[in-house]
Parts: sequence; C-alpha cells; structure tokens
Amino acid sequence: MAQDLRELFKKEKREKHPMKKGHEERFLSRLDKELPVKRKSTFYFIKIAASILVLFSLGIYTYLNFSYEAPQPSVIVDKGTENKQPYEYSLGDLSPDLKKIENYYVANINLELSRLEVSDENRGLVDDFMSRLSELDKEYQRLNTELNEIGPNDQTINALIKNLQLRLQLLQKLKLKLDQLKSSENEQVTSKSV
Repeated sequence: MAQDLRELFKKEKREKHPMKKGHEERFLSRLDKELPVKRKSTFYFIKIAASILVLFSLGIYTYLNFSYEAPQPSVIVDKGTENKQPYEYSLGDLSPDLKKIENYYVANINLELSRLEVSDENRGLVDDFMSRLSELDKEYQRLNTELNEIGPNDQTINALIKNLQLRLQLLQKLKLKLDQLKSSENEQVTSKSV
C-alpha cells in the first residue's frame, strides 16, 4: 500500500491529459461573467483633467502669494538690524526666550499700527501719540546701544522689554481713544438726524 509519491508524480508527468475542445474559451467566458472587466468611462478622463487643473491652480496661487511682497506698514519698532556691526546684538540675540518676547511685542505693535484708521478729524491725536512712540523708539535705540557697550545685564534687558510693553500699551490707548472719538461722532450724527 505504501507507495512513493515521487514515483506517482513522475508517472503523471509523463502522461499527458488532453483538455476537451473549447475548454479554454468556456473558462474565459465564465471568468468574464464572474469578474467582468470594468471599462474606463469618459468621466475618468474628466476627473484626471480636473485634478490637473486644481493642482495647476494651487501652484499658481502659491507662487503668486509667496513671490508677491506686500507693501510693509510703517515700522515704529526698529530693531537696529540695518548698519549693524558684526559684534552688535539686540535683545532677541541674547536667548531664544528673549527673541520670542521681542518678536511678540514687535509683531503686536506693528499689527496695532496697521489697524489704525487715520482721518482728518483724528490726525492731531494720532500725531501726538506718534511723537510719544518716536520718543520711546529713541529710548529703545539708546538702550540697545547700552546693551552693546556694557553688555547684557538684567536692568538693560528689563528696560528694553518695558519699552516694548509701553509702546504696545500706548498704541492700545490710542486705538481706544480713536474708537471713543468715532463713537461720539456717530452719536452726534444720529442725534442731529433725529
């Protein structure tokens, strides 16, 4: 009873079993019925064209946004980066934490400046606040010079940070005054029309 399987496979290999006529055709037709080939629709090409169009549009949009430099608002905070000699440094150059603080205040000051709505009615008030900001900027430059001459110390660093805080507070007060002035003008206009 025990037969060697290897011998059986060798015998089978020698004997060729012919397939019935049309077996392969019947098999392929049955396979097509069970697993039909999906034809690519015309919408497939439209989807590809739309995808290419979207990618192309995003590329142009990104290129235009990053290559176009918007006009910069007037900057009251000058960190002294122009004409800087190699050994000079500012508050942000001392440590990453101080750089974050300086960038925070500078960004907020410039943001408040860009939001100011200056008109003929409030020009005097704005000019008064801008002269105060100019004085604070001169003081900031003096403190920066002191920082470079004497070296970093707690008093100078605290004075620089306090200067930035004062400028931001001054701009916030100006914005509040302008809002109050605008609301009082609106009240006068509504009371005249009633």
